[in-house]
Order: sequence, then C-alpha cells, then structure tokens
Amino acid sequence: MNVKINVMNIESTKLELMHLLLQTQKESLLAKLKKVFEEEQTDWWYDLSEQEQKDIEIGLSQADNKDYIDDHEAMKRFKKWN
Repeated sequence: MNVKINVMNIESTKLELMHLLLQTQKESLLAKLKKVFEEEQTDWWYDLSEQEQKDIEIGLSQADNKDYIDDHEAMKRFKKWN
C-alpha cells in the first residue's frame, strides 16, 4: 500500500509541475528547469562496474580487430550443444 501511495504522490506532483510549466512564460525559469533535467541525466556507462566497462572495452577492441564470430556461426555452435 505504501508503494501505491508513493506512486500516486509522484504522479500528482508530475501533473502539478506540468500545469505550472504550461502556465509560465518566464524564459529564465524554463532555462533553469531544462538545466536541472540535463544535469540529472546520467550516462549508463558510469552505472557499470569497472569490470563491466573493461569487458565492453575488450569486446569493442576485438570487434575493431575483426576478432569475432558472426551470429550465424554462433547459432550453429549453440545448436550443437542442445
């Protein structure tokens, strides 16, 4: 029940903010709000662990060096295991 109330509060707040946003003509306020949203956006890369980042970098390096098998070959190998 607590989660439901919290979701309702969030939705209510969003509706209230949308109403205020639609009513304002202040460019400075709109610019500040836009900046807040931009600052709150985070790149998913930084949510990854160091090991996950390393693994991705290794995979990208392998792909750049054409050190991979295509998906058709991978599926053939997978089917052999079943």
